[in-house]
Amino acid sequence: MNIFTTFAAAASTGGMGGSTGMIIMMVALFAAMYFFTIRPQKKQQKKEQELRDNTQIGDEITTIGGICGRVVAIKDDTITIETGSDRTKIKFKKFAIGTNQTANEKLKAEQEAARAAAQSAAQAKKEKKTKKKDSVDDRPKDDE
Repeated sequence: MNIFTTFAAAASTGGMGGSTGMIIMMVALFAAMYFFTIRPQKKQQKKEQELRDNTQIGDEITTIGGICGRVVAIKDDTITIETGSDRTKIKFKKFAIGTNQTANEKLKAEQEAARAAAQSAAQAKKEKKTKKKDSVDDRPKDDE
């Protein structure tokens, strides 16, 4: 049975007292709202801020407006990027950074390396287990 219907039924019949049931319902509703909306949004904001803080000179970025370029200068709250073959320089606020392709490529490379390391460790463990099993099977059996 759903927790909300339980509390609503108890509050309407007077089993928990009208105000106590309502308070518990409001707390449960706020907790659900926090875990489904506020918390994921804060995680996303933290991830975006980390992306902006870790941007370095030479990184290939795309702004939230869709302009692609290479970072050539970074100041406190502004970045300057070079775009196109004529090397046009444009200054933006840091909050305008949408994606960092260089960081994404590094992250993918790290994930691939970790995946390969895990696969090789699993393969080594499997070979060790097979080798141990073969050595147990190769022992001479006693005939009694």
